[in-house]
Amino acid sequence: MAEKHLIALDLDGTLLKDDKTISDKTKMVLQKARELGHEVMISTGRPYRSSEIYYHELNLTTPIVNFNGAFVHHPKKSEWGAFHSPLSVDVAKDIVEACSDFTFHNIIAEVIDEVYFHYHDEKLIEIFHMGNPQVTTGDLRNFLKDSPTSMLIHTDEEHVDTIRQHLSDVHAEVIDHRSWAAPFHVIEIIKHGLNKAVGLKKAADYLQIPQDRIIAFGDEDNDLEMLEYARYGVAMGNGIDQVKTIAKDITLSNEEDGVAVYLNDLLNLKAL
Repeated sequence: MAEKHLIALDLDGTLLKDDKTISDKTKMVLQKARELGHEVMISTGRPYRSSEIYYHELNLTTPIVNFNGAFVHHPKKSEWGAFHSPLSVDVAKDIVEACSDFTFHNIIAEVIDEVYFHYHDEKLIEIFHMGNPQVTTGDLRNFLKDSPTSMLIHTDEEHVDTIRQHLSDVHAEVIDHRSWAAPFHVIEIIKHGLNKAVGLKKAADYLQIPQDRIIAFGDEDNDLEMLEYARYGVAMGNGIDQVKTIAKDITLSNEEDGVAVYLNDLLNLKAL
């Protein structure tokens, strides 16, 4: 067989189609790659509870990167350990305090599988309900007791840059932040120095696969470091311009089986 490669997959906008399913074609190609000895893993901004369904659908046996690198574990091997790098609870409360000077809809804090909402919001609670987390609603300055894995600030598009600038000015040394695209304009905050590449390296070291045999796919700004780290950093056709600029290659969109088409060609799988 060809030398073993590690294939790292973002979920939304990459592995998943717009209806949040994995196409049969992509599943077939990933299965063929695994049969030939390659490793497949998920690297996502989602928590594990809302990515577990896809981990099991693909019958994976690898570590998984969640919360953009703030939580990394091996679902099949508890002895592998878990790498959890949360924000300081004091910093989290400082951010909530500072947000009172800005316009926002809500602030959400996640502590692994516990979700805290600053304000009650049925629509957001429904979105975060996958995996049945423990949900608490109330002023985070009072209710948040543990250090959060990540925080999300939901605001309007016109306020995103202003809030992000404040976060950079005041908390640059302790947090990193990203923004989500439409339909929800959200600023995501995790501990400084964390990203998907950090988690990917942990998994690659464990699997003893060198950097020059890593293939990574992504579409948004939380994929940038991962695509830069991988020998084959591949942007989806539907990806943002910044991702396409730093990527080593560009494939078709998530609706056109971009992951499957690229892997089939690169690894000569003869599966399509």
